[in-house]
Amino acid sequence: MFKITQRPASRQFVSLSLLAGLALSFCAGPLFAGARTSENDQTHQFWMQQGLFNYHQLFLGQRPKKPLNVILFIGDGMGPSTVTSARILEGQKKGLAGEENLLSFERFPYSAFSKTYNVNAQVPDSAGTITAMVTGSKTRIGVLSVGPEQPRGACAGASDFVLPTILEQAEDKGLATGVVTTTRITHATPAGLYAHVPERDWEADSNLTAAAKSEGCRDIAAQLINFSHGDGIDVILGGGRQQFMPNTLADPEYPNVLGKRTDQVDLIADWLKKGGPSAQYVWNKAQFDASAQQAGKLLGLFEPSHMRYESERKDDAAGEPSLTDMTEMAIKRLAAQKRGYFLMVEAGRIDHAHHEGLAGKALNDTVELSRAVAKARELSSVEDTLIIVTADHSHTLTMSGYPVRGNPILGKVMDIEVGGMALDDLGRPYTTLAYANGPGAWQTKDMPAAARPDLSDIDTEDLGFKVQAGVPLLNETHSGEDVGVYASGPMSQLVHGVMEQNVLYFIMKGALPVDGSERDRTQTPR
Repeated sequence: MFKITQRPASRQFVSLSLLAGLALSFCAGPLFAGARTSENDQTHQFWMQQGLFNYHQLFLGQRPKKPLNVILFIGDGMGPSTVTSARILEGQKKGLAGEENLLSFERFPYSAFSKTYNVNAQVPDSAGTITAMVTGSKTRIGVLSVGPEQPRGACAGASDFVLPTILEQAEDKGLATGVVTTTRITHATPAGLYAHVPERDWEADSNLTAAAKSEGCRDIAAQLINFSHGDGIDVILGGGRQQFMPNTLADPEYPNVLGKRTDQVDLIADWLKKGGPSAQYVWNKAQFDASAQQAGKLLGLFEPSHMRYESERKDDAAGEPSLTDMTEMAIKRLAAQKRGYFLMVEAGRIDHAHHEGLAGKALNDTVELSRAVAKARELSSVEDTLIIVTADHSHTLTMSGYPVRGNPILGKVMDIEVGGMALDDLGRPYTTLAYANGPGAWQTKDMPAAARPDLSDIDTEDLGFKVQAGVPLLNETHSGEDVGVYASGPMSQLVHGVMEQNVLYFIMKGALPVDGSERDRTQTPR
């Protein structure tokens, strides 16, 4: 991203050993747990110290064995109400009442809650949250793997606050690595693993401001292709072809769609050159399936922008792999290298469906994430692979009323007390699910006094139905509630209680040999 020669000594990053000394020299809890927001909270040093300190408090005298591999699953926007609703939906698809069902990761033996706020935002975005999870430092909303000292959108000076990521550190230590998502591969969550930008929207060079270009910033797609750690990321699967293609080049699947690069660089061709003769690029399901019989680095970009919702994937003419398909491909390729691996898998379109008010699509993508997690656990050993499943943030989805047991989760409320359809004070039915805000609101600036629409003849289980909302907004927003963390495998017992989101980084870093530690050594706080 930046042309860096040497960082000023005053801004060098705190080493792990120094952090350990600092953290353990502090008295317990109140220093971090009860401190008010201050200028110290706005530095990466504060968050790294706080994260390491809190990480050591998780051991409770245990000496857990380290894993060989770590898989981080992120359900983007998968808050507690989404998990509960998806659990019921999956159960009802099995012919059950639904409430008694469990998603695959809910069966994991250890769980916790994660606090998701950004340093300057009570309700976070995905850039700030992925930064916390993969660098150990919370940061500002909209900023990717750059410290909170740097203002959003300001390129000048940002190189002083670049935060190393867990994927970069894994590559530097010789591990195999992979990034899988259903969004654009340059979207906030996947980008946080390999890119460092003070503005999450700088996905292609055409998105950069003139100032950013003159000050040496590089776009996210260029940073992925020119990734300089280790031997490069081994498996990259997702959407976002446009960010890698010149704006004079037509998309292979949609001839009327052009690339977005004004620098006229074909980054896909560049990636193939850098990857050597065994590197493969695929953009449809047939090519993806054929690549399973081959070795070498793999880049798969299956849409010009985001991949399809799981419920719409069957409609794609060229075909797209599912999240489960991509997870399986990634694990098999990474495991075959027999050097240990780090893999991040994101179900990114849960978030997008919520923003559109399409709860049914969000829940279906959550169920698909559950399948992907089950496949990952099936393909890996609980003895050597730590799997962590979490969300970056929640959404405003609510589940309410008094519906009878087994009421269709996407349906209208059948009230257990009245023995029939529940009605509001206007005599109209309502759904179990609703949003606090979003496009499904019935009062807008064009109809400020409009009454809530009558849903009597509306099929609310149709996946195109926009769930009704309170506050009218073009896009539904994130929410600031804590999200779940679920863990299985070596060191999973460290996932417990209520933790700051950045502590997840220290759990993963402690699990992997990225500090020169031996694989067979037990991990204990020092």
